[in-house]
Amino acid sequence: MNELPMSEDDLQWSYARSGGPGGQNVNKVSSKAILSWDYANSPLLTQAVKERIGRLFPRYATNEGWLVIASQEHRDQEKNRQACREKLLKVLTDASHQPKARRPTKPSRGSKMRRLDTKKQRSDVKSGRRRPAEE
Repeated sequence: MNELPMSEDDLQWSYARSGGPGGQNVNKVSSKAILSWDYANSPLLTQAVKERIGRLFPRYATNEGWLVIASQEHRDQEKNRQACREKLLKVLTDASHQPKARRPTKPSRGSKMRRLDTKKQRSDVKSGRRRPAEE
């Protein structure tokens, strides 16, 4: 997945002034790019992927089902747009990966014996620190 599955028409872009250093140029140029995409109503994603997006990326996902991704790493607006696209692609690839189901296992007999042996050794060490009982 190297290209975004949705068209550019599905993405909403807005721009703002970036923070940080930049001299006189920072007050004149809106180089920060903000990407918004309505993933909840998108037919491109399955319901499971939509749920994983909300769970794995609460920083980007809103309660209304929108992904809002901002980038202000670069001083150029087009580079920040490309950075937003890359972040969106990473969100989609990570959310589309289905986690492997965990199969519950029981501890082996040997591991139980080792655990009980170490508990017994530790108990002996601690009981050796006690004062002798008065008879």
